[in-house]
Amino acid sequence: MGAQSGRVALVTGGARGIGRACAFNLADAGFDIAVVDVLEPEMAATCEALRGRGVEARGYAADVGDHARAREVVTQVQQDLGRIDVLLNNAGRSMSKGILEISEDEFDATIHVNLKSCFNYIQAAAPIMLAQGAGRIISMSSLNAQSGGVTAAVSRFAYAAAKAGILGMTRALAKELGPAIHVNAICPGLIKTDESRNVVIRERGEQIAAGGIALRRVGCPDDVAQVVRFLATSEPCFITGQCFTVDGFQYQV
Repeated sequence: MGAQSGRVALVTGGARGIGRACAFNLADAGFDIAVVDVLEPEMAATCEALRGRGVEARGYAADVGDHARAREVVTQVQQDLGRIDVLLNNAGRSMSKGILEISEDEFDATIHVNLKSCFNYIQAAAPIMLAQGAGRIISMSSLNAQSGGVTAAVSRFAYAAAKAGILGMTRALAKELGPAIHVNAICPGLIKTDESRNVVIRERGEQIAAGGIALRRVGCPDDVAQVVRFLATSEPCFITGQCFTVDGFQYQV
C-alpha cells in the first residue's frame, strides 16, 4: 500500500488489462485514481479493488473519443479529487481489417478511440497541469506504430496509423507543454491482455515467444505498468518527448 501523497492520476481504459495494472501500480505509489471507461461493471470492480489498497478511486463512464465528455470528466475529476498530476491515455481498440476490407466507419472508429481520445484528454487536462506548474502525460502507443505489424491480427494498418499518430503528438506536445509538463509514450509489444488473449496469444503467442522475443516470453500488464510508474514518479525527471518500447525485444512481428 502506497503512502498518501495527495497526487491524482487519471487513467483512461482503466477497467481491465494494462490500464488496470497501471492503476494498481500508481495506487501503490500513493496516487488517488480516476478511472475512465465504458465498461461500467468492470470499472466499478477496479475502483473497489483500488480503494482496498488505501487510496481514493472513482469511476467515470465515458466514450473516450467524445470531446465534450472528456472535458466534463476532467472537470469532474478536478472537483472530486482536487487536482490531476498524471494523465495516462491508455484506452484503445484493435482493428484487424486491411485496406481492402475496412469501411470508412471502422477506420474512423479506430482513430476515434486510439488517437482522438489522447487529444481529447490532453487538451482538457493540460490547463490544470499548467496551472499547477507540473504534470505528467503518458500515452499508450504500440510496437506496431514502428513496425506496421501487418501480420498480427490486432494490428493492421488503421491501428498502426493511429498508434503512430500518438508518437508524433507526444514529441510535438513535449515541446509545446514543457517545461512544466513531461509528455512521453510507451510502445508495448505482445502483452497478454483481455484484448489480445483470444486473438494473437492463442494463435501466435507461444510461437513468437519461443523464436521471436529475446526474453522468450509474452509480456504481462505489469511489465508495462512498471514503466508507467517510473515515468509518473521519477524525480528529478529529464525525460520528455520519448517513446519507451516494452516488448522483451520482439524481433518477429
